[in-house]
Amino acid sequence: MPYHDNVVEELNLLVKFSQHSMQEGIKVHHDAEITLVEAAERLHSKGMITQIDGGYLTDRGIEASEKAHALIDVLEVKMT
Repeated sequence: MPYHDNVVEELNLLVKFSQHSMQEGIKVHHDAEITLVEAAERLHSKGMITQIDGGYLTDRGIEASEKAHALIDVLEVKMT
C-alpha cells in the first residue's frame, strides 16, 4: 500500500522535532502552509503531539518520530 500525501506530510512534521531533546517543541503558525497546519491537527488528534498547532511530542509521538527518523536514515544510505 503506497503512502498517501497526508501520511507523508505527517512524517515530515514528525521529523522536524529534535531527536536530541524532548524539551524542544515546535509551533505551527496559523499562516503556515495549509498542509502543515492540517498535518499538525491530524497528529494532535492521533495523540502524537500535545497541541493542535505543535507543542511537544507525546510518548506515542516520540516513538513515531524515532521510527520516521530511522526510515529516513535507511533510505538515505548511499551505496558505494
